This record gives sequence, structure tokens and C-alpha cells, in this order.
Amino acid sequence: MGRGGSNLARLSKVLEGHRRLVFAVSGGVDSMTLTHVAHQALRRSEVRVFHAVSPAVPQAATERVKSHAAQSGWALTILNAGEFADPNYLKNPVNRCYFCKSNLYDRIREATSDTIASGANLDDLGDYRPGLLAAKERSVVHPFIEAQFSKEDIRALAREFGLDDISALPAQPCMASRIETGITVDPGDLKLVEDLEQIILAHAPGVTVRCRIVAGGVRLELSEGPQIDKELRDELVKLARRKCGQFGKTLLGVAPYRRGSAFLHDA
Repeated sequence: MGRGGSNLARLSKVLEGHRRLVFAVSGGVDSMTLTHVAHQALRRSEVRVFHAVSPAVPQAATERVKSHAAQSGWALTILNAGEFADPNYLKNPVNRCYFCKSNLYDRIREATSDTIASGANLDDLGDYRPGLLAAKERSVVHPFIEAQFSKEDIRALAREFGLDDISALPAQPCMASRIETGITVDPGDLKLVEDLEQIILAHAPGVTVRCRIVAGGVRLELSEGPQIDKELRDELVKLARRKCGQFGKTLLGVAPYRRGSAFLHDA
């Protein structure tokens, strides 16, 4: 049996070892792949899925979850996790993710007594992830970590299952991570982040883009490569400056994207 088959068998065994799982699905490659695999491995007519909507969740992610749920027969519950009513979250401390995940898992727990599963994987253990503490406190399980799956293992599994639209999804941290630590999380700022990043991607597909809200304005980060020549770069800057102005913000500059360059390890 090849590595792919071995990985799948190991993950299936982990999933079968948990009785009555429900899945917290963000719309990213990890949680979406986990749910698809669980639906098959657990041999159930449906799986229960919870997806939170808020200003920090891209509309595209919500639409992706809805589409796959409809196609695959997931029992989908869309909820408001309520983090924007939590002053601890809004203050945007370095452990903001702890309060975000605490609210999410508490809302899911109100709707079910089943064990909650997340899409966390081995790569997450190497980063600063205060959300994992919130998960631990609430007995959330991480099947990919138990089965020793890396991010690349998950992408390979998604391709194996024919989930091409999911396997190719870029890493997409929570949009609130684009706001500099200590600056209040504001829905208007998050809307700017979402709109500007979508504009950039529409003009330069395949690039990695981050719109960072910092003291004094906005910093745009773009991956470097042959797909962005000087003419396109100048056009992107012009578009970014215009969009920032619509939100009353100043574009402070453009910098190369570097993984892990977000605020205080909160990538």
C-alpha cells in the first residue's frame, strides 16, 4: 500500500475511533477535506457540519461550504459565533484567536452534545495557535493531528478524492489576522481587506496577497514572481490606493509577501 493509501487508512481508523462526531468547517482545505473523508469513512448517510459567518469570514468561504454541503448531503448549520459581541476579541490582543475559537466552539456546543472535530494538522503545531488552547479546554478533537497529517498530506488526500477546487486553495488565515495587534477589530476594516484582496486576485490570479491594517493606514504584501511585471504592479498599486481611499484609509506602501510576516506570530 502506498503512502496515500496508508494515510487514508490511518485517518479512517482515527475517525472510526470517535463516536458521534460533528465538524467545524471554515471553508478551507483542511476542514473541508476532513469532512469529505469522514462522510465516506464513517459510512453515514450524512455528516453534521457547523459553519460560522461573521465579518471575519470571507463570503467565498461560506458559499464554498454551502455548495459542497448541498452536493454531498451534509447536514449544515450556519451560525453566528458571536465573537463581535466579545470585547476581549474586539480588543485584538495577541491571543485574539483564543477568544474567536472559544466563541465558535461554545456556540456549536449549544447546538449539539456530540464531539466537535477541527481540521487542525501537524503544521499548526509549529505556529503560535492560541485557538488550540480553546479547543483543548472544550475537548475538541483534531483527527488530522492524531493521524499525523501535514498540510501537504491533506492536499494530496483532497486530490485523491477528486476535490480539485479544494486541494488548490491557498492558505487563508482568518481575515482578522490582517489587523495589527492592538488595533480594534472593525467590520469596516475587514470588508476593506476582503474587497482589496479579491480585487488583486482578479487582476493577478495565483499571487499571494495580504492586506494588512496597520497604524496609520494599509500595507499591501504581494508575492514576487514573473506573473507580476512592473506594469501590472503599478496597476495593482493604483487599484489598491483607490480602494483604500473609499474606506478612508491610506495605502502606506507595497512589500514582498513573506510567510509568517503577520503580527506577533499570528499568521
